[in-house]
Amino acid sequence: MFNRLINKELEIWLQKPDRKPLVIRGARQVGKTTVINQFSKRFEQYIYLNLEIKEDKQPFLNYSTLEQLLQTIFFLKNQLLSKKENTLIFIDEIQEVPEALNILRYFYEQEPTIKVIAAGSMLESIFDKKIHFPVGRIEYKVLRPVSFPEFLEASGETAALEQLRKIPFQQFAHDKLLKLYHQYAIIGGMPEVVNNYVKHKDFTALNSIFDSLISSYLDDVEKYAKNDTQILHLRHVIRSSFSEAGKRIKFAGFGNSSYRSREMGECLRTLEKVLLIHLVYPNTSTTLPFLPDLKKSPRLQILDTGMLNHFVGIQKEILGSDDLSKIYQGTMIEHLTGQELLANQYNALSELFFWVKEKKESTAEVDFLISFEGKIIPIETKSGKTGTLKSLHLFMDAAPHNMAVRFYAGDVNITEVKTPQNKTFFLLSLPYYLVSQINEYLIWFEEQILE
Repeated sequence: MFNRLINKELEIWLQKPDRKPLVIRGARQVGKTTVINQFSKRFEQYIYLNLEIKEDKQPFLNYSTLEQLLQTIFFLKNQLLSKKENTLIFIDEIQEVPEALNILRYFYEQEPTIKVIAAGSMLESIFDKKIHFPVGRIEYKVLRPVSFPEFLEASGETAALEQLRKIPFQQFAHDKLLKLYHQYAIIGGMPEVVNNYVKHKDFTALNSIFDSLISSYLDDVEKYAKNDTQILHLRHVIRSSFSEAGKRIKFAGFGNSSYRSREMGECLRTLEKVLLIHLVYPNTSTTLPFLPDLKKSPRLQILDTGMLNHFVGIQKEILGSDDLSKIYQGTMIEHLTGQELLANQYNALSELFFWVKEKKESTAEVDFLISFEGKIIPIETKSGKTGTLKSLHLFMDAAPHNMAVRFYAGDVNITEVKTPQNKTFFLLSLPYYLVSQINEYLIWFEEQILE
């Protein structure tokens, strides 16, 4: 397995003088265990505990003090307590023993030299209300599917990765990067899918893996559903989410059903807690802070675009396309752009944002918003002439700055654009494979227009 970019975040965590136990959240199958197993190689001793296994769970059910718990764990795993300062303890599937999360506070308070990482995929959904999160004594990070830069590394495309990170990249790399991004767009970022494709280069062989992943998520709902009725509702929502992904949704009747808003809303929020979906609510302002309007319809972002492509059957279309904006009415590339924007955000509170201006006769909508140097930068994922970006023009008329971004299949360029209201702004057009580099390009963009 290739190195994940979160390793940098783990190194930063390790070097902190006031380091707290780290909880890594993420949906099942995004590679949490693999990442920590790789990270463990830099320690003299590594203790792996999977709380789904009875032998590993037992010490957390029967202990009186942290000292006794540590003695038991080190003994059972045949490790030396005298070397605890160079030991990493990884508690996997921590949600199986809810009290174990609270135990982490005692590592912070009583044994700060021991490095402790825990992982779980369903924390908020299954913890009893009597179990308290140790606020202020734990750090959280979120691991998401593989990003495009990670895909390039996994594929051994080191030269392409080097050009991707070069600001701006050299034009001779465009065609190859575009081709590789189309491959990534088809398969998405689930680690098992990526590894299989890198090894066999066979798109057809991935279908059974996608089916298995989706089936595992459908089976998982029994672990956090309140009752048999909610199991049925959750499974309906999971199946329907793939065809609704990238679109604004209504809770009532979600997925062409007769279910009520309350039932579907509860299920969608549950799946958001276990990180299978993301409900993206719109902003109506062009200035910070971001204030999503929870009264308006959210846009649905699911865990992985590869699963979307598999479920709705558009993989062959992507393979033969020269412009991903033409696929699935542009929904697929917009969804993948959202996935890439989230991929390198490891904070638990990371979000996506978009903008709307709604009137009775029409609605203007900008695909994404990001923060840069105190400004809200609008992002569109559309091909075509700059004059056709009508919603972007409306946003820029109201914005107190002159910077906007468009992702498309073309080359890097900066265009001076005038809105119908006669405001001049600068549009940075980037190939859509550069989403992961947006922050670096915004710095470069600002330098260019200030010259």
